[in-house]
Order: sequence, then structure tokens, then C-alpha cells
Amino acid sequence: MASTQARLGQQALALLDVALRVPCIFTIDVIFNSYYDQGSGWAGATGKVLVRVMGILISTVVLLLSQKALFKFYTLFLAVLLGLAAVLINYYATSHIDFYSAYCKAALGFRLLPRNGTTLWLGMAAVQLMFGIGYVFLLNLQSVFAALVVLDIMIPLWGMMIELPADVRHMTAVVSGLALALNTAVCLAMRLKWFYYSCRYVYLLVRHMYRIYGLQLLLEDTWKRIRFPDVLRMFWLSRVTAQALILVYVVRAVRKESGDAAGGATEGSSDAQGYLFSWDVFWDLTSNLIISGCDSTLTVLGMSAVISSMAHYLGLSILAFIGSTEEEDKRLGFVAPVLFFILALQTGLSSLDPEDRLVRLSRNMCLLLTAILHFIHGMTDPVLMSLSASHVSSFRRHFPVLLVSVALFVLPVALSFTLWHHYALNTWLFAVTAFCVELCLKVVVSLTVYGLFMVDGFSNVLWEKLDDYVYYVRSTGNIIEFLFGVIMFGNGAYTMMFETGSKIRACMMCLHAYFNIYLQAKNGWKTFINRRTAVKKINSLPEVRGDQLREIEDVCAICYQEFASSARLTPCHHHFHALCLRKWLYIQDTCPMCHQRVYVEDDGRDRAAFSNNNGGYAAPQDAVAEGPPVQGENLHGQPVAELLPNGAAAGAHAAGGPEGLDDLVEDNDSIEYDEDEWGTQIGSTPIEEEYINDDTDSTED
Repeated sequence: MASTQARLGQQALALLDVALRVPCIFTIDVIFNSYYDQGSGWAGATGKVLVRVMGILISTVVLLLSQKALFKFYTLFLAVLLGLAAVLINYYATSHIDFYSAYCKAALGFRLLPRNGTTLWLGMAAVQLMFGIGYVFLLNLQSVFAALVVLDIMIPLWGMMIELPADVRHMTAVVSGLALALNTAVCLAMRLKWFYYSCRYVYLLVRHMYRIYGLQLLLEDTWKRIRFPDVLRMFWLSRVTAQALILVYVVRAVRKESGDAAGGATEGSSDAQGYLFSWDVFWDLTSNLIISGCDSTLTVLGMSAVISSMAHYLGLSILAFIGSTEEEDKRLGFVAPVLFFILALQTGLSSLDPEDRLVRLSRNMCLLLTAILHFIHGMTDPVLMSLSASHVSSFRRHFPVLLVSVALFVLPVALSFTLWHHYALNTWLFAVTAFCVELCLKVVVSLTVYGLFMVDGFSNVLWEKLDDYVYYVRSTGNIIEFLFGVIMFGNGAYTMMFETGSKIRACMMCLHAYFNIYLQAKNGWKTFINRRTAVKKINSLPEVRGDQLREIEDVCAICYQEFASSARLTPCHHHFHALCLRKWLYIQDTCPMCHQRVYVEDDGRDRAAFSNNNGGYAAPQDAVAEGPPVQGENLHGQPVAELLPNGAAAGAHAAGGPEGLDDLVEDNDSIEYDEDEWGTQIGSTPIEEEYINDDTDSTED
């Protein structure tokens, strides 16, 4: 119970922290979007610029304050507002003889206070007393000063109750306001020390974090500390909500006036309800809200934050539906808003005319939708491959992923058909169509590979050509995707040269050329070379069949399956399936058992000996033909003990000295190698592991 209350309290504080930062965004947005009159003279223009700069600077500082400092700032700000409200009420009440009629006029006809004189003054006294107590509480004044402040606020009302002359009442209200303003100024001046140390602390903290962690981590920490996405989201939603209420009120007022002018108030009222909820009015209201929701850079950021929230929950829903737990797949809430903001900057969305802005926004949303569908395919493809490779037979496990895959094929087709039905061909429609066709191709490739693995799972025999078929299917898809990337680069170049060119578009084209064209071509070529090299290595190894295969009485060390028809023999005398060894050689060029080189491209006659299963060395046959070596020496007259590791030499002497060496030499001489295939130069450096730094497994090609 206590933990639940603590969690609710933390959530309430976080919500209040976000809400208190939203007015700063509103202030900055108003300053940037306000009209700037340059014809007011040099002094007036300079003053306006200074006011704008000070407003932006103060709003930015308040936005970046810590939670504790933010609460304290708004405490002082609210106290100033209460004092100002109390002074204005006193001044307004003492400046009008008929206070009630003036108040009702100022209140737009709403009857908030009674007409009776005594009750009216008592109500005003209660309001002023509440303002005074709030002012004293927020400024944390001492008891004596608190009583004086409340007395100062109430004195003008007492003057009205005893019916002092109008000039005296007016002077009393002015003196009371000046005294309250002086007290407020003194209280704020006394807190300048706190403000100075707070600013100094923030400065030292920022400098320390910048020196230790760098600018990037500093910005990330500030972004998370002030909850900037939540602030932007609340700013955009509150702004759109306020504009919606104003538009609805204006529509109803205009409709009511037109109905009254026609002479039928009742009929006009009923028609107003129908007109308000008609499709045309609803579409006009929605269009105006969307247009005004992206009329500045801050509003575009706010819309991006809203899209981020929607995309985040959409991604979580799809992950839960398909049963994926990958953390990398939860980045849809980050990718979607970044892409939307880049498209908005690239097309100059906020600077367009209202009609053009709505059209451009709809086009950007179509591009964003295709990008989101591509990302969802990236989420479902690993799950689809995992289910097919693990031979999971549960229909309930396969159905969600297959359903999402089918939807990813149907949605682009429906989107392309709809757009081609309503719009003529242009660069934007060509780009959307290309993305849709590319997505359909990806889905077809994924489902084809899924089908191949499922057929292999239900088969009782080893399908040796499966890896080749998977590679062919994926390679075909990658080649077509590469061609689409080149076509899209040409489409972007045409758009930049003949339609709308910008620096951001040029930068995005450079990134597209590097990541989607150059790197994709480089990785595809590297995969092809690795596969060709692996096939060449496999073909160079001797194949074991028939009686020799039955004499092995062992299993493949990679797949742990028996040898049914054939096996490949490595230079270190280890047996593997050709398919298994080929997949292994896609990754590294060493034996899975002893990590010796499987294939040596040097064709020289002098080669280093390979070790056999007993750890010895074998000599080339041409060296053996020259004559038997001296006992205890190798073919070049070197003692065998010098060629062995220290531990091996010591063990040989411990086993019987020269006799142990003789046995070792005899064991080595009993192994025959083909000098063109297995020999390596004696005295060469130890063979090291060599890893190919590329994930080129057949299921990933």
C-alpha cells in the first residue's frame, strides 16, 4: 500500500513538473510567431528585439531548471500574481461608484456576486482575504509582516464600507498597491542570493558534465531530466484543444447569429447542432486544427512527440501480438518521430501556405506510413525465421506472425491503388509506390524463406541444397532492393534539381547513397566472395565415401548427426558434413575442432607440416624420398625436441628419452599427405585463427 502511494506521488510530481514547463514552450512559440514591425524606428526596433531576446532567454532558463528550483520559481511567480490580482481588484472597485454594474459588464454578463450591498462587500472581503493569505503563505512571511500585508490588502475595502470620498478611496487603493509592490520587491531581492547560487550550481554542474562526459551525454541527460518529449506532447495537445474549443465556439456563434437574422431562433438553434456535427464542418475544423498544429518549428516538434507516443504503443502492441521480446524492436517510438521531423524540415512544412501545408503534410504522412510498415517488417522477419528454423509446430504460435506478414503485403497494395486512383504521377507518388513495392518484395522473400525452412523441417532427410536456395532467394531480393535504392536516389536528385531543393535534402541524399547503396553493395559483394571462397575450400578437401565412411564410426562435430552418404576430410584429419563445414567456413577459416587452417592458398613446394590428431607433424613426401632422417632429428637435421613445445619435449624424455622420440617420429611418418594439398613450410610461424568479420550465415543473406 505504501509503495503504491509512493508511486502515485512520484507520478503526480512528474506530471506537475511537465505541466509547469509547458508555459515556457508557449512563451517561446508566441515570441517566434509574433508579428515584428520594422517601421517603428531604430529605438523601437532595438527595444522590441531586446524584449524578445530576454523573453526567450528567461523562458529557456526556466525550462531547464531542476524540479526543486522550478517549484520554487513558480511559488514566487504565483505569489506575485496573487498580489497583482488583489491590487487590481482594489483599484477597480474604488474607481467605480456603481461597482456591481461595472463588474457584471466586465464579467461578460455572468452573475458571480450578489446585488445586495452588504453581501457584495463581504464577498469581496472574502476574496481579498483569500488572496492575502495565499500571498503570505507562498512568500513564507513572518507573523507580524503577514498581518500587515493582509491589513494592507483589506484597507481599501474598509474605506468603501465607511463610504469615504471617491478621491480618498482612490488614493487609499494606490497607496495600498504601492506598499504591496514594495514588499514584493523586497522579498524578491532577498532571494537574489538563492537565485545566484542556483545559477552558479547549474553552471558548475553543466561544466563538470561537459568535461567528463561530453556534449552528447550532457544533452541526453538534460533531455531526459526535463522530460522534453512529454513537455512537447502536452504543449501540442493543449494548444490544439484550446484552438478546437475556440473554433467550435465561433462556429456556433456564427450559426446562431445567422439563424437569428433569419427570424427563427428555435429553428436556427436546431440547425446549428446539425451544422456543427455535419461532415463538411467537421472536416473544416479538423483541417484547420491540423494546419495550425504544424505552423512553427515548435508545433512540428510537438506533433512529432505525439507521433512518437502513438508509434511506441503501436510497436509494443505488435511485439506482444507476435510474441517477440527483442529490445531493439522497441525503437519504433524513436524512429517514427525523427523521420517525420526530418521530412518536415526537408519540405519546409511550417513555412508553407495553409492549403499547401495540408497537402504536404498528407504526403509526408504517406511516406511515414510506408517507413513504419518497413520497420514492422523488420520486427516480424526475425520471429518468422526463428519459428521456421526451430520447427515449432504450434499453429497458434505461427498464426499471428503470418497474419502480420499478410497485412504488410495487403496494406502497401491498397495504399498504392488508392493513391494512383486519386493522384497523377509525380515524384512523390513515385517514391511512395517504390517503397510499397519494395515492402511487398521483402514480405514475399521472407515468406518464401519461411516456406523453405518449414518444408525442410517436415522432411526426414537432409536437404543439402537448402542453403543454396535460401541464398538465391535472399540475394534476388537484395539485388532488387539495391536497384530500388539507386532509382530512389535518381528520383531524389530530380526533385532537388527541378522541384524543391534544400540543404537538408542534399544531406539526406548523401546519407541514402552511403547507407542504402554503397554499404549494401559492399556487404553483398563481400557475402558473394565469402561464399565462393567457402565453396572453393570445400571442393579442395578430399571426400570420404563407402567403406572408408563406415570405418569412421563418428558424428559430425558441427551438427552431431551421422554421416549418411559422404564426409569431407580436413588436413587435420577431422570429418564433417560438406554442408556443415561450408556454413562454418562462411564465418571463419579454421577447423571447428583444433582451429588449424582448413585451406592454404600458397602453392609453393615447401610447406609447413600439419599436426594430426596426436599433435605430431607430418613431412612432405618429396622430403622423405631424399633419405631417412637421423634418429631424433627431423628431415632437415634439426632435433625433434627443438620443434616441439617445452611441455611436449619434457614429456617425451620422461617417457623414455630417445625411444619416446622415436615413437613420435614413427607416428608422424605413418601419416601420408599430398604435398600439393597439405604441406606447409617447416619453420614457419604458428598458424593463427582468422575470422571473417562478417555475418554471412545463409539464414541472414
